[in-house]
Amino acid sequence: MNGLDHEIVELLPRLRRLARALTRNPADADDLAQATVERALVHRGQWRPGTRFDSWMFRIMKNAWIDEARARSRRGAVLAPEAEGERVGDAGAAAVEHRLAVGEVERAMARLPDEQRLAVALVLVDGLSYREAASVLQVPEGTLTSRLVRGRAALLADLGEAAP
Repeated sequence: MNGLDHEIVELLPRLRRLARALTRNPADADDLAQATVERALVHRGQWRPGTRFDSWMFRIMKNAWIDEARARSRRGAVLAPEAEGERVGDAGAAAVEHRLAVGEVERAMARLPDEQRLAVALVLVDGLSYREAASVLQVPEGTLTSRLVRGRAALLADLGEAAP
């Protein structure tokens, strides 16, 4: 395995997290992560050593999702429902409580407008700097900051209302 392949493998968990934030669907997230890796491998010559590899991959993912969203709107695709029983066999009250909390956050994230959801996912979930996230989204840092502030506020309001 060469250096680029190794970096892709190490980046897979982060790619899957961002894909889940973009698609709001586990199966679609897996497909998007796979499409991102395929595009990166095909276009590996376009990556420049010395630049952020994760930012380059995230930009590929964002563009792949835009392409997919446009294609779906053209063909009127309907997403298949999530398979039932996906988590059969999980045991333990702590695991159930954790899944419920994560589910609340995922639902709150899914209700955010796309541009806010992406900003929150890149900065708060994946830990990119404002500059890096702005580069991935191809927007000025000020635009990213305002999207992030609005996204955080909406999440806090949404999750605050969801708390007992």
